[in-house]
Amino acid sequence: MNAVNLLDLDGPALEAMVASLGERPFRARQLKRWIHRHGAADFDAMTDLARSLRQKLQGRAVVTPPTVISHSTAPDSTRKWLLSVGGKDAVEAVYIPEADRATLCISTQAGCAVNCLFCSTGKQGFSRNLTTGEIVGQLWLAEHGLRREVGVQAASMQPDGVGSGGAAAGRVERIISNVVLMGMGEPLQNYDAVVPALRLMLDDDAYGLSRRRVTLSTAGMVPQIDRLAQDCPVALAVSLHAPDDALRDTLVPLNRKYPLRDLMAACRRYLRSAPRNFITFEYVMLDGVNDSDRQARQLIGLVDGLPCKFNLIPFNPFPGATVRRSPLERIQEFAVRLTAAGIVTTIRRTRGDQIDAACGQLAGTVDDRTGIGRRSAATPARSVPLRVAP
Repeated sequence: MNAVNLLDLDGPALEAMVASLGERPFRARQLKRWIHRHGAADFDAMTDLARSLRQKLQGRAVVTPPTVISHSTAPDSTRKWLLSVGGKDAVEAVYIPEADRATLCISTQAGCAVNCLFCSTGKQGFSRNLTTGEIVGQLWLAEHGLRREVGVQAASMQPDGVGSGGAAAGRVERIISNVVLMGMGEPLQNYDAVVPALRLMLDDDAYGLSRRRVTLSTAGMVPQIDRLAQDCPVALAVSLHAPDDALRDTLVPLNRKYPLRDLMAACRRYLRSAPRNFITFEYVMLDGVNDSDRQARQLIGLVDGLPCKFNLIPFNPFPGATVRRSPLERIQEFAVRLTAAGIVTTIRRTRGDQIDAACGQLAGTVDDRTGIGRRSAATPARSVPLRVAP
């Protein structure tokens, strides 16, 4: 019998596993605390567990996160981990420290099937969905690895008690204060593994993050957006990138299945359950493609009456890209037009591009490991015409 990876189990699943061993439900809570709050992987180190339970767990269960292949740090202190998830598959996670927060960007799939025109990960192709343990294991590795580096006492660098776990007995302050599911993959295409991972991130006995500090980014899986609102609402970011269906069909092929009219309606429904009172729209700025004044006006009309925030993202180049970054002046002018219409608008500061850790760059050596990119290169590319912005 294969041992169960306890990182795959959220609260109810862990309770069911413990019950199957003839143990009481509170043992599951103890296990969660040891694994996620304290980063323990050795059952013998879990000293308040009954010896009989520790013996039962040996051989039946393991705590196994992804394996670190490489770890790099950019001059701006952004870090990137390349992680093996078995076979030839690998994913990447990125840690972004800032003055008022420390964010971990995690992956949910090996590769991505959405294949947005401006994204390096999409050019890799899709290999498989990650398990819950492989998703939350990225947080487990980063959080507890960083704690070991600075010492547990220094981990109080996030002293605000963010999350709902505030004053729980024995709680260790976190280093990572925010998690964004914006790494490799489309999270809502891996719904059944992502939701248990989200629940562990929010669990007071695990990471205790606030729903407002966990953000899921989607290209627009409309039915799953509605499900998420009911099952586990967290902050929502939508990869928009175009003001009309004709252009978005080219930039974000998923739009052909879920066009803007349906996506905007789903966003309005999501706000009824969302922990924040707005939707974040991500918009990669592409020179001469989606950055004109007319397209800014179209965007203003598209989101009319929808509480939202725009995050304008300077395009990060990668080998073989067919688009270019909009000049900074154009990005700023675009932001001014949105702001003048009363829309909160920010321009994302590029972080980690020296180590290919910036938005849209997560592929790197993963391409070589999966071999998908090499197989794709052997197939003649289909020319996709881009409508130039007037």
